This record gives sequence, C-alpha cells and structure tokens, in this order.
Amino acid sequence: MATYLLIFAAALFVTMVATPVARRIAMGLGILDHPESRKLHKAPVPLLGGVAIYAAFVVAILVFGDQLNLPQLFSILIGATAVSAMGVWDDRRRVRPLVKLGGQVAAALFVAVTGTQVILFNSPLIDYAIAVFWIVAITNALNLLDNMDGLSGGVAAIASAFFLVLALLHGQYLVATLSAALLGACLGFLRYNFNPATIFMGDGGSLFLGFILAAVGIRLRFPDQLTAISWMIPVFVLSVPLFDTTLIVVSRLRRGLNPLTTPGRDHLSHRLVAMGLSQTHAVLFIYVLCLFLGLLSIVIAFSTLLVAYAVAVVVGLVAVASLIILERVGYRGRVSVPSP
Repeated sequence: MATYLLIFAAALFVTMVATPVARRIAMGLGILDHPESRKLHKAPVPLLGGVAIYAAFVVAILVFGDQLNLPQLFSILIGATAVSAMGVWDDRRRVRPLVKLGGQVAAALFVAVTGTQVILFNSPLIDYAIAVFWIVAITNALNLLDNMDGLSGGVAAIASAFFLVLALLHGQYLVATLSAALLGACLGFLRYNFNPATIFMGDGGSLFLGFILAAVGIRLRFPDQLTAISWMIPVFVLSVPLFDTTLIVVSRLRRGLNPLTTPGRDHLSHRLVAMGLSQTHAVLFIYVLCLFLGLLSIVIAFSTLLVAYAVAVVVGLVAVASLIILERVGYRGRVSVPSP
C-alpha cells in the first residue's frame, strides 16, 4: 500500500508543479483554445495541460513503480504516448479526423498484440478486434467528454480510483500502479482545471487519459469471477463517457450530422445545463453519477450471475430512458450557457 501512496503522491505533486509551467509554455507558443460559438469560455485558454498530466504519470511510475511487468508497461506507455503526441499536434496544427483515427487504431493494435488483450472468446482474432474497438472507443469517449471545466479530468480521476480499489482487492500490481499514477495526475490537474479553468488539457491530455483507462480496464482480471460477469465491470466504471458518446452519436445521426467530427453543445453536460443546472453543478452531478456506477461495478465484481445481469438490465433500461429524455431536452447550439 505504501508504494501506491508514493506513486499517487508523486503524480499529484509533479502535476501541480508542472501544470503552471505548461500553461506558461502554451501561452508563449500561442497554443491556445480560442472562444467560438460552440465553446463556453469567453477568453483564450492555454492548452498543453495534458503534457503535465503525461509527465507526472510517467515520472511517478518510473521512479516508484518497481516490480512491474516492464514489457507490458512499456507497450501501454508507447501506445499512450503515440496518441497523446498526436493529440498535442492536433491542438497546435489540426490533424484530419481519419488520420487521428488511424493512429489510434494502430496504437490500440500494438498494445493488444503485445499482451493487453481481451480474453472473451476462443477466437484470438475476435478478441483482438474487441480490444482494439474498446481502446479506440474509450480513448475518443474521454476526448469527447472534455467539453466543460473539470469534467474529463474529474471523471478520469473517479474511474482511476475505482480501478485502483478493484486492483487492490484482486492483488493486481500493474493495474494498481497505473491507476494510482493516473489518479494523482488527474487530481493535481484539477487544481487548475476546475471551473473557472486557467488551463485545458487539450486533446493531448484527453486522448492520453482515455487510452490509459481503456488499457487498465482490459488488464484488470477477476480470476474468481465468471467471464460472463467480469467483462461488465470496466464497462460500468467507464459507463458515463460511453453514455455521453452514445448520446451525441444518436443525436447527431438523427440530425443528419457526422457524429464524431461535428462539434456542438449537445453533450450530457450541456443538456444538464439546458435543464437549469450551472456548469459547476452539471459537472458535480456527473461526478456523483460516476461514483454511483463505480460502486455498482464493485457490487458486480462480487455478485452472482443472476444479480449481475439484473443490475445490468436495470441500468441499461435507465440509460435508454435517460437518452430519450435528454434528446427531448434538445441541444445547446443556439442558447447561451449560464455562468457557474
């Protein structure tokens, strides 16, 4: 336990020190997120917060993460570094969506074939395909969720905390180490990113968070639990980003728009604001939702098959009903957003 506390503390400290540095560098290089009609901030905000998150994560693991399976660790870091670097470049120069997607698929495939793979079916090809789809889906879900101050970083912190607890309960050192480092890095960054944010993580940060969380979800193992149950656990932990992505895909397809390349104020957070919440309260509401679903993931980890699927069915029905209700609320593309 002491090792995980050191990793967490190191990542927290490095992020809190490195984030102001990244902010100054971003301002000096002109890497800023400028106000637009679809965005909530009114003045340019420095990007490159993701660089601070990345640096803290890597430093904490390399300094305090002994006893690690180095080949698997480095394969995950290589893949995450690749998508993060592409995100940083996109923050500055813009990368075509298909190029970004191709890079993500390549990074996910590399991680899958080097050991971070799903074990669900007897067919390696199907398992590899599921692993790649999961990694790409979660990577983009965290990226799409990064639409309000403190949202993506806070959700990632909560997910990391639950992955850490689950890993400790099942004695998984690599997953616990990665989760502790990510938790510390996210919390350190939230010091500067919570409303009103003075720096954004940018695509370089949100893509990195999503990639690491996706890999951690795959690496998490439950040897005493049925495979028919264990696959649901990381899905529950990361169900809020998945729901948000599903919501905007359905909504934009209904409006005849490209679901992943058309920006807009139609995310879960924006719709909560449309229902009367402030930006801060909308983010806090989503935090609570993540906490509740994370607790359900722990319940499922120790449940019977009948209980696990009963919980999954109820949550699924609530999710479908919520999607329908939120679609009726509409999207915020033409309406001003209340202040915090």
